[in-house]
Amino acid sequence: MRTVELLCSPELDAAVRAAWDRLAAAGLPSLARNTHPTNRPHLTLASVDGFPPGAEQRLADLCDAALPLPVRLDRLAVLDGSAPLVWLVRPTPQLVALHGAVWDVLAEASGPHPWHLPGRWVPHLSLALRFRGADRRLARAVAGADRPGGAFVAARSYDGDTRTVSELTGAGPNPDR
Repeated sequence: MRTVELLCSPELDAAVRAAWDRLAAAGLPSLARNTHPTNRPHLTLASVDGFPPGAEQRLADLCDAALPLPVRLDRLAVLDGSAPLVWLVRPTPQLVALHGAVWDVLAEASGPHPWHLPGRWVPHLSLALRFRGADRRLARAVAGADRPGGAFVAARSYDGDTRTVSELTGAGPNPDR
């Protein structure tokens, strides 16, 4: 699996990590417990089994031209599927245009994952995975009182086979965790 992900500005990264920490402190599921070095707040634009030839450079050029991109978070929600707890991202016209352009580059990619396709994509930053049955009211109280803003400042691609990332544009913040 390969992804195209946008990385948060320092202030937005810090706000999401603080929400992760508050969820964990309240005894709720939280990505604060994921200690893998690639774990950081991000917005996934696309996920496919593999990139077509030349796609990585085209994606890097596209992201270089589009970033930084202002962002404002919205309400907390639990999505279908594996039931992640997420902070919804307000889909600005610029973000929607970038998402569509990424999928234009990936038109010939093998194995597009349907939840990221245009028309099905729900832009969000994940706070916890497998939240089904957890206390949503408490989660909203401890994690989602504010609606922070910031920007997406860099892009990367995660390789699920090697569990590594490659930068698609400026490296962006990488706060120690």
